[in-house]
Amino acid sequence: MKLQYAMLALTLAMVTAAEADVDVIVNSAYAVSKANNGDIAKVFLSKANALPGGGTLVPVDQNDGSPARTLFYSKVTGKNASQLNAYWSKLIFTGQGQPPKAVGSDADVAALVAKNPSMIGYVHSNAKVPGVKVIAKVAE
Repeated sequence: MKLQYAMLALTLAMVTAAEADVDVIVNSAYAVSKANNGDIAKVFLSKANALPGGGTLVPVDQNDGSPARTLFYSKVTGKNASQLNAYWSKLIFTGQGQPPKAVGSDADVAALVAKNPSMIGYVHSNAKVPGVKVIAKVAE
């Protein structure tokens, strides 16, 4: 009985860890297969419009407050939600940029990226999506 509880606890811990990790995805046709956090951050913060070696990209966000978004921005850009809001407020006010469009959940982001060769997004690592490839993993 104790062994069954231990196995169950281990399984739940593994599932929770997988849900906590985030994959950065692009369309399968995109030229780049790997990217680092610095280059990805530049695209999502409107400091660059492409990854080195690849074509133009349009970033796609998940909804504000989603666990995937929170993890992505804290690990990739080093910004929390309030810092991110301040960053975008400044860029919008000065006419220097607009935040990425937020489209919703993992499924929404993945479907959009799979249909569009010039989009980049992020989803929970346990989301299996045809038509996209993972170019970076973001772990908690």
